[in-house]
Amino acid sequence: MVFDVIQSEMAFHGRAFSVRQDLVALQDGKQHLIDVIEHVGAVTLLPIDADGQIWFIRQYRHPVRQFILELPAGTMEPNELPEATASREIREEIGMGARKLTMAGEFFMTPGYSSERMYFFVAEDLYPAPLNPDEGEFISVEKMPVQQAYHMALSGELQDGKSLAALLLARPFLAAYLDQ
Repeated sequence: MVFDVIQSEMAFHGRAFSVRQDLVALQDGKQHLIDVIEHVGAVTLLPIDADGQIWFIRQYRHPVRQFILELPAGTMEPNELPEATASREIREEIGMGARKLTMAGEFFMTPGYSSERMYFFVAEDLYPAPLNPDEGEFISVEKMPVQQAYHMALSGELQDGKSLAALLLARPFLAAYLDQ
């Protein structure tokens, strides 16, 4: 059952997302106010080079006040296809292009309060193709073997949710590296 929206009001409109407040009728007849983050969508990439190294980035994330190790990712522009975002973001974030981009899945980031859909790509056959990073982004690139990345994910060292989900979805693509 989908809740009926009684009233909807835009509370905030920002660069990356907007916040909408919906007053909904619940199935028990009561009304409830729900804050919804409207997000155009995003991509996450798992770049893997010919040597079996996964390319991560380390970036300061102000909401958690930490430098976070994560896979390259980025927000889609309005009406942009996920593949176009993936091609742009890998060049901006790690300075490499990918001759082979394979969509490996999609998922909702936090469906309890956001509409953000994340598209996940495995990026292979990498080649140098840098683009300028987004303003305000200060990123360092770190490469590591597939097995080390999974060890970090399973041990809790890797804390970024989209990267953890991407590693799960990438397992079929990385099986040869994991069996070594």
